Amino acid sequence: MPGWALRLLPGLVAIILGAMAFVAVLDGVRENDDLATLDEPALRALVAVRGPALTATMRAISLVTGPTVLPFLVAIGAVVWGLRRREWWRPLLLVGAMIGSAALGLALKGLVARPRPPVGTMDVPGLETTASFPSGHTLGTATLLLVCGYLVIRNRPTRARVIGWAAASVLGTTAVAVSRLYLGYHFLTDVVAAMALAVAVLGVVMLIDARHVARLVAGASGGPAGAVREPDD
Repeated sequence: MPGWALRLLPGLVAIILGAMAFVAVLDGVRENDDLATLDEPALRALVAVRGPALTATMRAISLVTGPTVLPFLVAIGAVVWGLRRREWWRPLLLVGAMIGSAALGLALKGLVARPRPPVGTMDVPGLETTASFPSGHTLGTATLLLVCGYLVIRNRPTRARVIGWAAASVLGTTAVAVSRLYLGYHFLTDVVAAMALAVAVLGVVMLIDARHVARLVAGASGGPAGAVREPDD
Protein backbone atom coordinates (compact mmCIF):
# COMPACT_ATOMS: atom_id res chain seq x y z
CA MET A 1 0.00 0.00 0.00
CA PRO A 2 1.41 3.45 -0.93
CA GLY A 3 2.65 5.70 1.90
CA TRP A 4 -0.02 8.33 1.30
CA ALA A 5 -2.75 5.70 1.58
CA LEU A 6 -1.35 4.45 4.88
CA ARG A 7 -1.47 7.97 6.28
CA LEU A 8 -5.13 8.29 5.32
CA LEU A 9 -6.20 4.84 6.52
CA PRO A 10 -6.71 5.61 10.25
CA GLY A 11 -8.95 8.56 9.45
CA LEU A 12 -10.99 6.58 6.95
CA VAL A 13 -11.43 3.73 9.44
CA ALA A 14 -12.62 6.16 12.13
CA ILE A 15 -15.14 7.74 9.76
CA ILE A 16 -16.51 4.39 8.63
CA LEU A 17 -16.77 2.94 12.14
CA GLY A 18 -18.35 6.08 13.55
CA ALA A 19 -20.86 6.37 10.72
CA MET A 20 -21.79 2.68 10.92
CA ALA A 21 -22.34 2.88 14.67
CA PHE A 22 -24.47 6.02 14.31
CA VAL A 23 -26.64 4.46 11.60
CA ALA A 24 -27.09 1.33 13.70
CA VAL A 25 -28.25 3.35 16.71
CA LEU A 26 -30.55 5.49 14.57
CA ASP A 27 -32.10 2.38 13.05
CA GLY A 28 -32.78 1.05 16.54
CA VAL A 29 -34.44 4.32 17.49
CA ARG A 30 -36.66 4.30 14.41
CA GLU A 31 -37.60 0.64 14.84
CA ASN A 32 -37.72 0.83 18.65
CA ASP A 33 -35.48 -2.20 19.02
CA ASP A 34 -31.88 -3.14 19.80
CA LEU A 35 -30.24 -0.52 22.06
CA ALA A 36 -33.39 1.61 22.04
CA THR A 37 -35.13 -0.96 24.21
CA LEU A 38 -32.88 0.21 27.07
CA ASP A 39 -33.83 3.88 26.74
CA GLU A 40 -36.72 3.88 29.17
CA PRO A 41 -35.18 1.50 31.76
CA ALA A 42 -31.91 3.47 31.83
CA LEU A 43 -33.77 6.76 32.22
CA ARG A 44 -35.94 5.45 35.05
CA ALA A 45 -32.99 3.89 36.86
CA LEU A 46 -30.97 7.10 36.91
CA VAL A 47 -33.89 9.32 37.82
CA ALA A 48 -34.62 6.99 40.74
CA VAL A 49 -31.20 7.54 42.36
CA ARG A 50 -31.27 11.34 42.35
CA GLY A 51 -30.01 13.08 45.45
CA PRO A 52 -29.07 16.68 46.31
CA ALA A 53 -25.28 16.29 46.17
CA LEU A 54 -25.27 14.12 43.07
CA THR A 55 -27.74 16.38 41.31
CA ALA A 56 -25.57 19.43 42.02
CA THR A 57 -22.55 17.61 40.55
CA MET A 58 -24.43 16.55 37.44
CA ARG A 59 -25.79 20.06 36.94
CA ALA A 60 -22.26 21.46 37.11
CA ILE A 61 -20.96 18.94 34.56
CA SER A 62 -23.87 19.69 32.24
CA LEU A 63 -23.39 23.45 32.58
CA VAL A 64 -19.65 23.41 31.81
CA THR A 65 -20.10 21.19 28.75
CA GLY A 66 -23.14 23.02 27.39
CA PRO A 67 -23.47 25.40 24.43
CA THR A 68 -22.93 28.49 26.57
CA VAL A 69 -19.75 27.67 28.49
CA LEU A 70 -17.91 25.06 26.39
CA PRO A 71 -17.45 27.19 23.22
CA PHE A 72 -16.01 30.00 25.36
CA LEU A 73 -13.56 27.62 27.04
CA VAL A 74 -12.51 26.12 23.70
CA ALA A 75 -11.93 29.57 22.18
CA ILE A 76 -9.81 30.72 25.12
CA GLY A 77 -7.89 27.44 25.14
CA ALA A 78 -7.19 27.66 21.40
CA VAL A 79 -5.83 31.21 21.71
CA VAL A 80 -3.60 30.27 24.63
CA TRP A 81 -2.42 27.16 22.77
CA GLY A 82 -1.55 29.16 19.67
CA LEU A 83 0.30 31.88 21.56
CA ARG A 84 2.26 29.53 23.80
CA ARG A 85 3.24 27.08 21.05
CA ARG A 86 3.56 29.75 18.34
CA GLU A 87 1.56 27.70 15.87
CA TRP A 88 -2.06 27.95 14.77
CA TRP A 89 -2.79 24.91 12.64
CA ARG A 90 -3.76 22.56 15.45
CA PRO A 91 -5.73 25.10 17.55
CA LEU A 92 -7.68 26.21 14.49
CA LEU A 93 -8.28 22.61 13.45
CA LEU A 94 -9.71 21.92 16.91
CA VAL A 95 -11.98 24.96 16.70
CA GLY A 96 -13.10 23.90 13.22
CA ALA A 97 -13.89 20.41 14.47
CA MET A 98 -15.99 21.81 17.32
CA ILE A 99 -17.92 24.11 14.99
CA GLY A 100 -18.41 21.32 12.47
CA SER A 101 -19.62 18.81 15.06
CA ALA A 102 -22.05 21.36 16.53
CA ALA A 103 -23.48 22.13 13.10
CA LEU A 104 -23.75 18.42 12.30
CA GLY A 105 -25.52 17.74 15.58
CA LEU A 106 -28.04 20.52 15.04
CA ALA A 107 -28.74 19.37 11.49
CA LEU A 108 -29.35 15.80 12.63
CA LYS A 109 -31.59 16.97 15.46
CA GLY A 110 -33.75 18.70 12.88
CA LEU A 111 -33.81 15.72 10.54
CA VAL A 112 -34.55 13.06 13.14
CA ALA A 113 -36.82 15.32 15.22
CA ARG A 114 -36.96 12.98 18.19
CA PRO A 115 -38.89 14.32 21.19
CA ARG A 116 -37.12 14.76 24.51
CA PRO A 117 -37.91 12.47 27.44
CA PRO A 118 -41.13 13.31 29.30
CA VAL A 119 -41.05 16.71 30.99
CA GLY A 120 -41.78 15.04 34.31
CA THR A 121 -38.42 13.26 34.25
CA MET A 122 -36.41 16.45 33.63
CA ASP A 123 -34.50 17.95 36.53
CA VAL A 124 -35.81 21.36 35.44
CA PRO A 125 -39.06 20.70 33.53
CA GLY A 126 -39.11 22.37 30.13
CA LEU A 127 -35.49 23.56 30.27
CA GLU A 128 -34.51 21.68 27.09
CA THR A 129 -36.80 22.37 24.15
CA THR A 130 -34.74 21.28 21.12
CA ALA A 131 -34.90 17.78 19.63
CA SER A 132 -33.26 14.99 21.57
CA PHE A 133 -31.23 12.96 19.06
CA PRO A 134 -28.22 13.19 19.22
CA SER A 135 -27.02 14.72 22.49
CA GLY A 136 -25.23 18.00 21.80
CA HIS A 137 -23.44 18.04 25.17
CA THR A 138 -22.07 14.55 24.61
CA LEU A 139 -21.10 15.24 21.01
CA GLY A 140 -19.26 18.43 21.94
CA THR A 141 -17.38 16.86 24.83
CA ALA A 142 -16.42 13.72 22.92
CA THR A 143 -15.24 15.78 19.94
CA LEU A 144 -13.17 18.03 22.18
CA LEU A 145 -11.48 15.19 24.03
CA LEU A 146 -10.87 12.98 20.99
CA VAL A 147 -9.63 15.71 18.64
CA CYS A 148 -7.59 17.61 21.22
CA GLY A 149 -5.97 14.40 22.41
CA TYR A 150 -5.13 13.33 18.88
CA LEU A 151 -3.61 16.69 17.96
CA VAL A 152 -1.51 16.80 21.12
CA ILE A 153 -0.05 13.30 20.94
CA ARG A 154 0.19 12.69 17.19
CA ASN A 155 3.83 13.83 16.98
CA ARG A 156 4.85 11.41 19.73
CA PRO A 157 2.23 8.66 19.99
CA THR A 158 3.79 6.58 22.78
CA ARG A 159 1.79 3.77 24.33
CA ALA A 160 1.38 5.65 27.61
CA ARG A 161 0.14 8.78 25.86
CA VAL A 162 -2.32 6.87 23.67
CA ILE A 163 -3.70 4.95 26.65
CA GLY A 164 -3.97 8.14 28.68
CA TRP A 165 -5.75 9.92 25.82
CA ALA A 166 -8.19 7.03 25.35
CA ALA A 167 -8.91 6.78 29.07
CA ALA A 168 -9.48 10.52 29.45
CA SER A 169 -11.78 10.56 26.42
CA VAL A 170 -13.84 7.62 27.66
CA LEU A 171 -14.13 8.86 31.25
CA GLY A 172 -14.85 12.47 30.33
CA THR A 173 -17.43 11.61 27.70
CA THR A 174 -19.10 9.04 29.94
CA ALA A 175 -19.39 11.56 32.77
CA VAL A 176 -21.18 14.04 30.50
CA ALA A 177 -23.39 11.37 28.96
CA VAL A 178 -24.44 10.09 32.39
CA SER A 179 -25.17 13.65 33.53
CA ARG A 180 -27.56 14.16 30.62
CA LEU A 181 -29.36 10.89 31.37
CA TYR A 182 -29.41 11.52 35.10
CA LEU A 183 -30.93 14.98 34.63
CA GLY A 184 -33.60 13.49 32.36
CA TYR A 185 -32.77 15.45 29.21
CA HIS A 186 -31.76 12.55 26.96
CA PHE A 187 -32.19 8.86 26.28
CA LEU A 188 -29.36 6.35 26.22
CA THR A 189 -29.39 6.13 22.42
CA ASP A 190 -29.04 9.93 22.17
CA VAL A 191 -25.68 9.91 23.94
CA VAL A 192 -24.39 6.75 22.25
CA ALA A 193 -25.19 8.19 18.83
CA ALA A 194 -23.32 11.37 19.79
CA MET A 195 -20.25 9.34 20.73
CA ALA A 196 -20.34 7.57 17.37
CA LEU A 197 -20.56 10.91 15.54
CA ALA A 198 -17.57 12.22 17.48
CA VAL A 199 -15.49 9.26 16.28
CA ALA A 200 -16.47 10.10 12.69
CA VAL A 201 -15.55 13.76 13.24
CA LEU A 202 -12.19 12.64 14.60
CA GLY A 203 -11.69 10.66 11.39
CA VAL A 204 -12.33 13.76 9.29
CA VAL A 205 -9.82 15.72 11.38
CA MET A 206 -7.25 12.96 10.92
CA LEU A 207 -7.71 13.07 7.14
CA ILE A 208 -7.37 16.86 7.01
CA ASP A 209 -4.35 16.78 9.29
CA ALA A 210 -2.68 14.01 7.29
CA ARG A 211 -3.10 16.08 4.14
CA HIS A 212 -1.61 19.10 5.88
CA VAL A 213 1.40 17.14 7.12
CA ALA A 214 1.92 15.65 3.66
CA ARG A 215 2.01 19.14 2.16
CA LEU A 216 4.55 20.24 4.76
CA VAL A 217 6.75 17.26 3.98
CA ALA A 218 6.45 17.87 0.24
CA GLY A 219 7.32 21.53 0.74
CA ALA A 220 10.28 20.73 2.95
CA SER A 221 11.67 18.31 0.38
CA GLY A 222 11.52 21.05 -2.22
CA GLY A 223 14.06 23.22 -0.49
CA PRO A 224 14.62 25.59 2.45
CA ALA A 225 11.85 27.95 1.37
CA GLY A 226 9.25 25.22 1.92
CA ALA A 227 10.76 23.71 5.03
CA VAL A 228 8.23 23.91 7.86
CA ARG A 229 8.58 22.12 11.15
CA GLU A 230 5.73 21.75 13.62
CA PRO A 231 6.63 22.07 17.31
CA ASP A 232 6.90 18.91 19.37
CA ASP A 233 4.70 18.40 22.44
